[in-house]
Amino acid sequence: MEAGFARMNCLTVIQTSQGLAEHLLKCSSSNNPLKVVIGYDGRHYSKRFAELAAAAFLEKSFSVIWFRDVVHTPLVPFAVRTQCADAGVMITASHNPKNDNGYKVYVGNGCQINSPQDQAIAKAIMKNLEPVTWNTTKVYGLEDSLDRIRDAYILSLTHPLCIEGPTPPVVYTPMHGVGLGFFMLAANRLLWNVHSFAAELPKEDLDGTIGDLQRRTKIVKEQAYPDPEFPTVEYPNPEEHGALDLAKAEADKLGFKLLLANDPDADRFAAAQKLEDGKWYQFKGDEMGVILGVHVFEKWRSKQLQQGKPLMVTSAVSSQMLAAIGRREGFEVLETLTGFKWIGNAALEAGSRALFGYEEALGYMLPDIVHDKDGISAAYLLLEACSKWQRMPYEMLQDLYRKYGYFETANTYWKSPSLALTKETFEHIRANPRSILHSLAPSTRCRIRDAISGTDTGTEDGRSTLPSVLDNLMITLWLSSSLELQEGVRVTIRASGTEPKIKGKYIPSSLIICAYSGMTVYVECQSRVGSAEAKSGALLVLRTVRRVWFCHPRLQMENKYEAETRS
Repeated sequence: MEAGFARMNCLTVIQTSQGLAEHLLKCSSSNNPLKVVIGYDGRHYSKRFAELAAAAFLEKSFSVIWFRDVVHTPLVPFAVRTQCADAGVMITASHNPKNDNGYKVYVGNGCQINSPQDQAIAKAIMKNLEPVTWNTTKVYGLEDSLDRIRDAYILSLTHPLCIEGPTPPVVYTPMHGVGLGFFMLAANRLLWNVHSFAAELPKEDLDGTIGDLQRRTKIVKEQAYPDPEFPTVEYPNPEEHGALDLAKAEADKLGFKLLLANDPDADRFAAAQKLEDGKWYQFKGDEMGVILGVHVFEKWRSKQLQQGKPLMVTSAVSSQMLAAIGRREGFEVLETLTGFKWIGNAALEAGSRALFGYEEALGYMLPDIVHDKDGISAAYLLLEACSKWQRMPYEMLQDLYRKYGYFETANTYWKSPSLALTKETFEHIRANPRSILHSLAPSTRCRIRDAISGTDTGTEDGRSTLPSVLDNLMITLWLSSSLELQEGVRVTIRASGTEPKIKGKYIPSSLIICAYSGMTVYVECQSRVGSAEAKSGALLVLRTVRRVWFCHPRLQMENKYEAETRS
């Protein structure tokens, strides 16, 4: 957030809002006023940006569904769908550093904008740069829709859940974000039946003195309420090293073995469990996705809620384990491009067959609630699974590994100093992807899927089943041999960084540029023997990838696997 047309500020928020409004008006044939939902989180200037956005839409004769207070991101797409709105805007930068903010757009189907709609919106913004208003007075007179829509969301979340037995006591942290009120309202309705519990917990009640809350859940007091400075963490991202240290310390003090966390806008969910050896195990997004996906399928199978083969949606960089389970148990897993703008739309197109969706970056979706990731519903889905299985998550995961095979990942990231070097490296890989085979066993076989050309050597017609998108720099290789790669390794290399169009935190400079800041490598190995063997196979391939393709001295590898992959 700072001054300039390439930054997030009051002017660019107005320009984006009025451009989006013009696009919606152009596409609509309705004679009634169009409706837009506007929400905001607890970051610096989020409320001010939301007010300016609302004012711009009001000036364009839109009906604005307004919330008086901060909300978690999933409430906006939920409101878009349930209130039959034409669009939704959420002011948030999710788990980014404190100086960031962003403008997230949903369209009338409750999904994030996608191609080619994003391009049309970008053009409309560039044609509407003169601010229509700076006056936000009208916003203060809008009817507050928070209580009504929030209550409907909580009912939608909790109604299908069934806590069949005791749940483990947990420590919960909203990571200085907006999740606490939503988490506790769901607890009120679902677990503890505390009749008068309000979403806005008074600070003096954070010692957990309401009903059974003291016994079953403890809130990390230092991270309980929205604080745009995020004073206790370097980055407010549950995936970051050290982000859950306060929650772990609280759990250690209480003797609790399970902690749950949301990121600041509560669309992501993380969990960690203290094992018998006294060490904390933080679940990867893929591991939690498999646990939750299997639980959702078992619920469906026990009730036979619908006819036909159920479906789940994952991204091209998420684990193959859920698909392997589906092949044995009778559900389909559809793979699409990364991001919930793809996962949500794929689930929407599948209709009632779609039970669940996830991606490895701690995002989980229940399509019956929203077609986007939702950290609150994911947290309660895990508690329901613990209740049903009478097992802790780590034990659930080990059961699944023993039954279906072991899947281990070794994902990492290379920073690039320039777009030119990123593209040069990627084109070098695309030009000769089989060059990696020279450093592996002679018997190694290779399947290649190129997202740019839309080709896949593993399909009957040679075409990829993934959506074709311009500038989607991603290539995937499936490697298999008789011994060193166990049951096979999948490698996906994807350019990442600042992506084009209106996506997440990037407006409006990224409407016209695409500056990839690096490349992410996702490696997964499957083994029938054990996790150690699967991890060894993944590291072997990552070491080879580094030596063959990422040897340029100006490419900087993150520290996570740097030592383990040195040649």
